[in-house]
Amino acid sequence: MINTRNARIALLALALPTLAPSGSHAQDPDWPQWLGPQRNGISTETGLFGARPTLEEVWRVEGGAGFSALSVTDGKLYTMYARGESEYAVCLDAASGAELWATRTGGRFADSMGGPGPRSTPTVAGGTVYAASAESAIYALDAATGAVVWSVDLTAELGSKRTNRHDWGYAASPLVEDGRVLVEAGGRDNRALAAFSADTGKLLWSAGNDEPGYSSPIAATIGGRRQAVFFTGYNLLAVAPDRGTVLWQHRWRTDYDANTATPVFIPPNRLFISSDYGTGGSVVEITGTSGSFAAREVWRNRKMKNHMATSIYYEDHLYGFDSSILKCLDAKTGEDRWKTRGYHKGTLIIADGHLVVLGERGNLAIAAATPAGFTAKAEAQVFKSRCWTAPSIAAGRIYVRDESEIVCLNITPGAGLR
Repeated sequence: MINTRNARIALLALALPTLAPSGSHAQDPDWPQWLGPQRNGISTETGLFGARPTLEEVWRVEGGAGFSALSVTDGKLYTMYARGESEYAVCLDAASGAELWATRTGGRFADSMGGPGPRSTPTVAGGTVYAASAESAIYALDAATGAVVWSVDLTAELGSKRTNRHDWGYAASPLVEDGRVLVEAGGRDNRALAAFSADTGKLLWSAGNDEPGYSSPIAATIGGRRQAVFFTGYNLLAVAPDRGTVLWQHRWRTDYDANTATPVFIPPNRLFISSDYGTGGSVVEITGTSGSFAAREVWRNRKMKNHMATSIYYEDHLYGFDSSILKCLDAKTGEDRWKTRGYHKGTLIIADGHLVVLGERGNLAIAAATPAGFTAKAEAQVFKSRCWTAPSIAAGRIYVRDESEIVCLNITPGAGLR
């Protein structure tokens, strides 16, 4: 059982005029997968912050090594971490942080640069938790008990590479779409991508021959066709989720095949991708309908180089980390709107029209998501160690982690305008 300790942090808000109180939390209160309800890094909750938000630490518990984000649904929190010589998928009570179950998903993974532990985030759907180990095994676990429903070792089943040649571990979070679990499998001979039955784990299809990257897939409807979009070591591409047919692809090479950030969907038919190591970012437009699609580059530059953290598209702008600089770009042109330092290679999400930024060194900030500039409404030092995991928000609470602890913060919206 994880031990809790009582600790409280009050985030000091910047002084702003107070008017009417903000609204109540609304919309979907869950964060059931990587990057939230719509897999785009945006919470659907409203009335969270107001003009002078404060956060109070509710609980802090021991976690473990790794970078798995926190999925929160139905009052439970799901994540992964390593302890001792093993790796685990874990379920905590979201209200108290108490451990409800822990299921071993493999041995302790370690590399020479990123550090030990799992990288993938569990996806919760239909009472099942779908998790991927750092050594590329997919698990379906009962959400209530942690019992293994089925598992697939991608290396054994599909001849997948356990990691890419630089040994940074399997990082993609499973995408559950219409009864299928879609993953980047990393195999050869038409086995780079794969779909398994969500109920049984049976292989439904496999496709492609790309080297694996580290990015998680998304689903989007483009040109009237549902598409599963992958960012592999070689390409941005889309397949038909039901059969794996490749619909289109756009070549994208990065040193070390380090395509890590998740593709960002810009409705109705564009995608933003970005990589570090001097590569930069690009908006790609998909044209066509039915089975005939084509991809073309709208713009490309080096003003947003996502090393690990995925950028967020919000109201015609892209917010993200250009390596270690937090930036806002015009999504239509790729031009800078503002930049700020102090968060190093941090992570961010958007909720209630605000950026929730967790710096690499554990400093948390809340700021309005606007191209006019960055002004923190609230700031706090939550951790004193490296943080490479994006925050999660569910039912008016922020959940964050480093490589040893998990913390829950309750949001109290400040009165007045945003």
